[in-house]
Amino acid sequence: MKVKFKAFAQFSLVALLAAACTTDPDSAGLEYMPDMYRSPAIEPYVDYGEVRGQINDELKMHRSAMVPPRYAIPYYGTDSATVHTLLPYHRLPGRLFAETHGLYQYDLSSNEDADYEYKLAAADVNPLKLTSKEVADKMFADGKALYAINCNHCHGEKGDGNGPMVASGAYSGAAVLSGLTIAEGQMFYSIYYGKGMMGSHASLLNKKEIWTLVHYVRKFQDSNYGTFDANGLPAWGTTKPAADTTGK
Repeated sequence: MKVKFKAFAQFSLVALLAAACTTDPDSAGLEYMPDMYRSPAIEPYVDYGEVRGQINDELKMHRSAMVPPRYAIPYYGTDSATVHTLLPYHRLPGRLFAETHGLYQYDLSSNEDADYEYKLAAADVNPLKLTSKEVADKMFADGKALYAINCNHCHGEKGDGNGPMVASGAYSGAAVLSGLTIAEGQMFYSIYYGKGMMGSHASLLNKKEIWTLVHYVRKFQDSNYGTFDANGLPAWGTTKPAADTTGK
C-alpha cells in the first residue's frame, strides 16, 4: 500500500510540474495565486471589463486612463533645457475660451481684452534653436511627421489652407499658413489654446512638439528657413514675422 501511495505521489508531482511547463519562452508557466505577486494597480488603456476571459459588463464602459491631478507636472528627466521647455505654459487662455474652445478647466485671463495674452505671446521666442544643418534637418523631419498627423487635414500639405477636410467641403476657414505674418510665440499660443475655428491642441501635443511645429510652419513662409551657407552660417533672413496685435 505504501509503495502504491508513493508511486501515486511521485506521479502526481511529475504531472503537476509538467502542467506548469510551457514552450513559450516568455511565459512563467502555471501561476500559483497570481494575484499575490501581480500588481493590482490600474493600468491605462486596459479593458478591465474583460480580464482573463471573464466579462464584467459593469466595468466595460468605465475608462481606466484617468486624467492626472490638476497642476501635476510629469517627470521629464534631468536635462534642464528639456525640463524648462516642457514646464506648464506661462500664458493663460483668453477669458472667453471656456465658452469658445471648451477650456472650462483652465485658469483664464481676467483681462477684459480676450486677446490680451495672445498679444503678449508675440514676445515669446522658440527655445528650440536651429544651430546646424543636422539639427535643422532633424527638426523639420519631426515637424513634418507631427504636421501630417495634426495639421495636414485642414491646412493642407503645403500650408495652403486646402487640406482634405476643406477640399471635401466638410470644413472651411482653415488658415493659409504660408501667408501667416504673426510672431512665432503667437503661432505657439494659437496651436496650444486654439484660434478661430481651430480647437486647442494642448491635450494632443506637448510644448516641445508645438515649438517643433512652429519651426516647420515657418518653413512654409520662407523656403530658406533652416538652411545654412558653405560656412555653416544661417542662410535665411533675420526678419521676423510681425506680431499680430489685432487678435484676429
